[in-house]
Amino acid sequence: MDVLDRGKGAVFTDPDPDKLRAFFQKKSRIKTDKTMTLKQAVKTFVNDGDYLAIGGFGANRTPVAACHEIVRQGKKNLGFAGHTSTHDMQILSAGKVYSKIDMAYGVGLEARGLSGCSRKYIESGDVEVSEWTNYALSVRLQAAAMGVPYLPMRSMLGTDTFKFSGAVAADCPFTGKKMALVPALSPDVTFIHVHEADIYGNARFEGIAVADLELASASKTLVITCERIVHHEEIAREPHKTQIPYFIVDAVVEVPYGAYPGTMPNEYFSDEAHLKEWMTKEKDPEAFEAFLKEIIFDCEDFNAYIDRNGGLEKMRRLRRTEFLTNGEGE
Repeated sequence: MDVLDRGKGAVFTDPDPDKLRAFFQKKSRIKTDKTMTLKQAVKTFVNDGDYLAIGGFGANRTPVAACHEIVRQGKKNLGFAGHTSTHDMQILSAGKVYSKIDMAYGVGLEARGLSGCSRKYIESGDVEVSEWTNYALSVRLQAAAMGVPYLPMRSMLGTDTFKFSGAVAADCPFTGKKMALVPALSPDVTFIHVHEADIYGNARFEGIAVADLELASASKTLVITCERIVHHEEIAREPHKTQIPYFIVDAVVEVPYGAYPGTMPNEYFSDEAHLKEWMTKEKDPEAFEAFLKEIIFDCEDFNAYIDRNGGLEKMRRLRRTEFLTNGEGE
C-alpha cells in the first residue's frame, strides 16, 4: 500500500500489536482482591515518562480524584491522551505533569469557557503536541483493542488537523478510495471512574460511554475508581450489566464523589460554582498557585478536598440537583 501523504505530528506510542500482545500475555487473570487506596494505585502504576489516559466524557464521569493524586505525587514527563478532556486536562496542566499530548478536544471546558491554565501550558513550548479529532483517537483506541496496528477512516483528510497529526493517507486496496490510516494507541496506564465495581475489578457504569470500553481494552494497565464497591454476588446476579471485566483491571479504588466537581450520571450534578472558581483563579498566577496549594497539595487525599469544598452537605445538594431538577439548577 503506497503512502500518499503523511502528517507532521508525532506518534507517541508504539502501535506494534505483537508487542502489545506479548505484554498482555504476561498479565495475571487470577480473580483476586485488587482493592487499594488511590495513593497506592498512583504510586504503584504511574511512572514518570508513562503515557496516561483518563476516562469519562468532558466533565461527565471523569476520574478527577485520580488527576488530583497524580499532581499531588508530582508525576512528570507523561504522555497524555487529550480525548474529550476538560477539567481533567485543566488539573494535569496545572501540575505540568505531561510533556507530550495527543490533542483532540482540550483547553475548553465546554460552555464554561476556555481554561487559561491549559492554554498557557500548551503554548509554553514545553509540550509536544500531535493533533487529532476525538473520533480519530477513538479509532486509534479501537485498533489497539482489536490487536491491529492501524485502522482506516474517512475523516481528517484535507484538513490542518491531518497535517499536524501522525496519520498517513493511502488508497484503499479494495476500492481505490483515499483513506486516513491512524495508528493504534495503547496507553501505559488508564484511570476510568465508574458507579460500581467489585473487589476483583468487574465494573459497571451509567450514562454515555464514548470510548471508555475501547480505552479499557486498549490499556496496558487499568485502574478503576468507583463510587462504591459492591459484593461480587451483586455483580454476578446481573452479569450483562458488567461493561468492564475483571481480567483487564489491575486495581480497584473506592472514591465516593470521585468525579467531583464534574457530573456523575444519576449520582450528582456538577459544581458549577467551583468550576467557575477554577476559571477565575487561573487569571492571576499568584492566586492560582495559592489555590492549588489549598485544594490539592495541602490535602491529604480527595476526602480532604471534598471537605474544603462544602463536604457532604454540598454533595447532598448536588445529588438533589441531579435527581430533582434534571441538572437545571438548585
